[in-house]
Amino acid sequence: MLEEFKKFAMRGNVVDLAVAVVIGAAFGAVVNSLVADIIMPAIGAVTGGLDFSNYFLPLSSKITAGALADARKQGAVLAWGNFLTLIINFLIIAFALFLVVKAINSLKKPEPPPAAPAPSREEQLLAEIRDALKSR
Repeated sequence: MLEEFKKFAMRGNVVDLAVAVVIGAAFGAVVNSLVADIIMPAIGAVTGGLDFSNYFLPLSSKITAGALADARKQGAVLAWGNFLTLIINFLIIAFALFLVVKAINSLKKPEPPPAAPAPSREEQLLAEIRDALKSR
């Protein structure tokens, strides 16, 4: 059973998938930092200090806090600004992955179309008969 598991784990698809997950997680962290540390502050600067991540809708009259973290301690809130930030983050990650895949695909050489298979013996005989009938 251990040998069978070893064969399964060492197949190309499983190893490729594991590498893809690790690289994807690292890539996600880089893009999260790009969004949180570069893009969102730039948007905030252009919009006059607007920070989406702190916008929320209180679901109770008990919530009096101005910051999302404090409001969550007081009760339930709809953190729509945080959700909007994550949507922007997702779109940037998806676009970045699209560009990476497009670049990788452009580096690959297109495979030539497979050569037509040689005619079978029966086809060769039929072609000879056809050619003999044409020459008459």
